[in-house]
Amino acid sequence: MKKSVLFICGIVLAILLAACNTKRNDLINSWKITEVEAKKPLSDSAKNEILANGTLTFTKDGRVSGFLESELGDGSYALTKKGKNLVIKDENGTPYPFESKITEDQLILESKDMEITLVKK
Repeated sequence: MKKSVLFICGIVLAILLAACNTKRNDLINSWKITEVEAKKPLSDSAKNEILANGTLTFTKDGRVSGFLESELGDGSYALTKKGKNLVIKDENGTPYPFESKITEDQLILESKDMEITLVKK
């Protein structure tokens, strides 16, 4: 009886882990910024620079590189709350928290300063 309960608990745990990894797997790719909606004042030149240069590349090993408001370099990322929160850290460890919406071909990142829409490259 105990073995069957442990077996069932193991299966449930495996299913939960697989569900959590789905959003992470959808995130792993290269993305291009297509829209920027500022919540605070943002100059046209800054917005145009983000649209022209904005990219993010997420890898399986938890690394991220690209350009948001500036060059990101070799940063890291953590996806939590079933894919609804994304924290990107630059190479200096400065955190940039976002609420995230991830679909198969679109990523929406929302911070207190702006909402950024990205599509897969």
